Amino acid sequence: MTITTVIGSGYQALIEYVVAHTITCLVPAFFIAGAISAFVSKDAILKYFGPKSNKFLAYSVASISGAILAVCSCTVLPLFAGIHRKGAGLGPAIAFLYSGPAINILAVTYTARLLGFDIGLARAIGAVGFAAVIGLIMAFIFRKEEKEKEATSDVPLFAVNDSEKTSDWHRLAFLVLLIAILLTATARVSALIKWPGVVIELLFVFYALWRWFEKDEIRLWLDETWKLAKLIVPILLVGVFFAGAIKALLPTTWVVRFVGGNTIIGNFIASFSGALMYFATLTEVPIIKALMELGMGRGPVLALLLAGPALSLPSMLAIGRVMGAKKTVVYVSLVVLFATISGFTFGALGL
Repeated sequence: MTITTVIGSGYQALIEYVVAHTITCLVPAFFIAGAISAFVSKDAILKYFGPKSNKFLAYSVASISGAILAVCSCTVLPLFAGIHRKGAGLGPAIAFLYSGPAINILAVTYTARLLGFDIGLARAIGAVGFAAVIGLIMAFIFRKEEKEKEATSDVPLFAVNDSEKTSDWHRLAFLVLLIAILLTATARVSALIKWPGVVIELLFVFYALWRWFEKDEIRLWLDETWKLAKLIVPILLVGVFFAGAIKALLPTTWVVRFVGGNTIIGNFIASFSGALMYFATLTEVPIIKALMELGMGRGPVLALLLAGPALSLPSMLAIGRVMGAKKTVVYVSLVVLFATISGFTFGALGL
């Protein structure tokens, strides 16, 4: 293994990421996050997802959000950053951060079809449960900091301004349009269906901007989008490069050698390795299928499925910039721990 090979692997991963995911995933996600920051009332976020919100509602919505968002661990970051900056409680925000890439219905269905129904079902149950439990644990650990966010007021969903041109319904419809673009752009459908759909949705967005919004509101939306992009993109690209380099340093044969059984160590290696590697949406399934054919145990398979899509080295670095190193370390440790335990239990029960 030469340094040239390692650097080449990192460079290749970076190029593939930019080509395959920037336009279809990251760009729509940043514009959605910018709209949340610009148009959604901070008090509304506190009311529905803050420390004093209805816990059952907040965690339920956050934990199942991934069922409709076919996004990877990096694409969900701007959305997480948007609601976190607006004052969402740490617990619900973390539940959303985990569930976004972990449990989209397409990935769960694909897992069940390619790896077996039992593994697909275990992935779905484990991911939904993890999202809520990890969020609750994070909220408990950092409860003192969360108390500072507490606020009580009956407030509108969207930020109040003096514009007579834009109503709350207009802002809601605009957010729906942006989300529709993200879902269409990431859909696994024919290009003949996908791209005409995206073009039509973009035309509706331009029409909405023209008819519904003042120039100051549009400028605010673009400014918020740019702020989030500057915060996340540079460290994200650095992380993608290093994740590609790590793949070259951890050959498949080496990984399989240590995860062929169902030991705690084997499940931990699968979970930890998955947490470092970057998986684009759905790509983890064929990769794990290949590892299973080489002898990877069923327990480590589940551990990798529960940790890999939700985490990656790029996402860890970016999360650290959003909520700090201490919270990031705790979050990553919880994901790896729960994935390890779940994988070991699944393998031991022979399910």
